[in-house]
Amino acid sequence: MKKIGFLSFGHWTPSPQSATRSAADALLQSIDLAVAAEELGADGAYFRVHHFARQLASPFPLLAAIGAKTRNIEIGTGVIDMRYENPLYMAESASAADLISGGRLQLGISRGSPEQVIDGWRYFGYQPAEGENESDMARRHTEVLLDVLRGEGFAKPNPQPMFPNPPGMLRVEPHSEGLRERIWWGAGSNATAVWAAKLGMNLQSSTLKDDETGEPFHIQQAQQIRAYRAAWAEAGHTRTPRVSVSRSIFALMDQRDRAYFGGSRDEEDKVGFLDEKTRAIFGRSYAAEPDKLIQQLKQDEAIAEADTLLLTVPNQLGVDYNVHVIEAILKHVAPEMGWR
Repeated sequence: MKKIGFLSFGHWTPSPQSATRSAADALLQSIDLAVAAEELGADGAYFRVHHFARQLASPFPLLAAIGAKTRNIEIGTGVIDMRYENPLYMAESASAADLISGGRLQLGISRGSPEQVIDGWRYFGYQPAEGENESDMARRHTEVLLDVLRGEGFAKPNPQPMFPNPPGMLRVEPHSEGLRERIWWGAGSNATAVWAAKLGMNLQSSTLKDDETGEPFHIQQAQQIRAYRAAWAEAGHTRTPRVSVSRSIFALMDQRDRAYFGGSRDEEDKVGFLDEKTRAIFGRSYAAEPDKLIQQLKQDEAIAEADTLLLTVPNQLGVDYNVHVIEAILKHVAPEMGWR
């Protein structure tokens, strides 16, 4: 059995070819897609976060709205760039969204990826401390967030408060019990996956990672997952961690599907550079008739290793079409793969 959700980047563009032409469209359609996905029996509605781009950005209003309109589906991110975040304010916002949803928030965070502007986090008021780089800053923000989500008091109360205080040191409110165990780290390398395991975070691994061995993407990603689980066991955590991978997977069911994805040129991994130092490997996409698709997916070692699969969706093709994309996988692929 495997949890299956969708991952939307929330793109919007005023182009007449797009069904998502404004930020309002991207937000409202995201809510509609999450509601429809829950009705189909999907397990998760996840959203990417990018700043300074025509994409979804601040996630918590969206997640809270989805939480209020759904009952069972997990809601989450994949991922929030921690270089841009105030961890205490983030803890308040995340806890509020989690409480509204009844404890269904699955919060994916990370160091982030190359952004639309140079050092965009500086415009948000953040800069690395002396001796830090931006990745160190993201990890520092993360460790503060994790500590705050434990719910332990740390702030000295005012002896003459406006409202009565509970005894002892104060914590940020609201606090959502259990959210600390539903934090995921988006790891781009084996080393950061091991770091996440030591801190007790779940693992998100996307369609790209550092090219560390030159092997096919799915093999490197499977090795990353195994390294993560070994580090988790060595750290002595008592709960079972969760691991997700994301994939672009399209079952070709009709002429629309064939027109959009039948001639896909993304059937091979690609290698490129995220920056002048980081060689990365980008995983292939899958697009085929269900029977062929099933055989291809059975060869993907990383999907087999993960307990959660996130289907990246082409959100600008509209809610109805994306419902069709998700439904095709749930009905015609998942059962044959043993995921349902």
